[in-house]
Amino acid sequence: MAVQTGLGEPRGPWFVSPELDPDGRGWSDVPGSAGPAGRRSWRGRLLSAAAVVALSTVSGAAAGTWAADRDVPGPSAASAAPVPAELVTAAGKTVPGVVSVMVGGRSGTGASGSGFAIDNEQHIVTNDHILARGGSGPVTVETSDGRRLAAEVVGRAPDSDLAVLKVPASAGLPPLPLARPNATRVGEPVLAVGSPLGLAGTVTAGIVSALNRQVRIGNGRHTAVQTDASINPGNSGGPLVNARGEVVGVNTAIATIDGNGSIGIGFAIPIDQVQQTADTIIGKGG
Repeated sequence: MAVQTGLGEPRGPWFVSPELDPDGRGWSDVPGSAGPAGRRSWRGRLLSAAAVVALSTVSGAAAGTWAADRDVPGPSAASAAPVPAELVTAAGKTVPGVVSVMVGGRSGTGASGSGFAIDNEQHIVTNDHILARGGSGPVTVETSDGRRLAAEVVGRAPDSDLAVLKVPASAGLPPLPLARPNATRVGEPVLAVGSPLGLAGTVTAGIVSALNRQVRIGNGRHTAVQTDASINPGNSGGPLVNARGEVVGVNTAIATIDGNGSIGIGFAIPIDQVQQTADTIIGKGG
């Protein structure tokens, strides 16, 4: 599937893509929905939006463009339903295992996001694009109780936009349980946990909006879990958990209208892909 970059008008309906060119524009076409060249009209207008990788950096989050030939839900689309009591318990269990991830930054540049512990050996899963944006600078994590720890990069998988870090055993981060593969269902309540805009330990609630959504993740197209839980820059790498506190995915990207933040369309890498990639990285790196 081709990605068009540059300053020209997009052709046909375009979908969310974290792959962006230096000018901040980037589009990825939807399978089976190619349209004529030039500006496409539906009800006399073309709806445009920005695809924003949920990543907080000193220089700001990267943005691309998403246009679709159907109505785009606005901010009111975000879930406003009451939070089930079991999610309160799930949040309490999840937050201690989630960390803020900071890369570089000494020269005025750097990147930050989120991550979470997956085992008692203190391996931490996060997004690879956080490390890529931060360059070769040191990696530090901050725990929910405010401790800052140097982190080792165990390995990276740019193709799937995942990376594994490791902190000293003395960190004592509680590993988060992982949901069973293919057990996630559309409509079930979920929480997104992370550090949007540097606000550590932030929890937002929503539901699983769709499964097997085709989006561009890392260096290729992958299936993703779509959610309406509020995800913003800095949430990248944080967990999306179900009402039992089990991780169902890694929050990676969002769609926005004109770059104005979450509109209730977020995407997470499914946990089966996460577990397979993390196991491979850990097996190679120790």
